This record gives sequence, C-alpha cells and structure tokens, in this order.
Amino acid sequence: VYDRIRALRQEKGLTQKQVAEYLEVSVRTYGALEQGAKAKNSELVALAELFETSVDYRIGLTDQRTRH
Repeated sequence: VYDRIRALRQEKGLTQKQVAEYLEVSVRTYGALEQGAKAKNSELVALAELFETSVDYRIGLTDQRTRH
C-alpha cells in the first residue's frame, strides 16, 4: 500500500523534497510516509489532490485511481 505513494510521486516526476514542500513537512517526515508511517488526514487529502487520485486508492481500499 505505501509503495503507491512513491510510485505516484515518481510518475509525476517529483522529488521527495518537492512533495514535502507541498505538504509543508520536512523531507524526513515525507520519506517516513513513503516507508509506511501513518499519515495525518490532512496529508492523505493533500496527497490525493496532488496525485489526482482518491484517498481510497492512496490507502489501498480500491485499485481504481480516479476520484468519484
């Protein structure tokens, strides 16, 4: 499930630093999210918006990327 966040970031051609800045967190904090640390609700929503997916896709509840 957490490898999705890395794959989505790489598909967009973004660095960890760029996503961390978008989320307004440190690179270390963002790196931890890619390694499986629990994300705050606000981070889940922000990542879904950035990657244009649903939160459900981001957390592995569905394999359908698009938002409903």
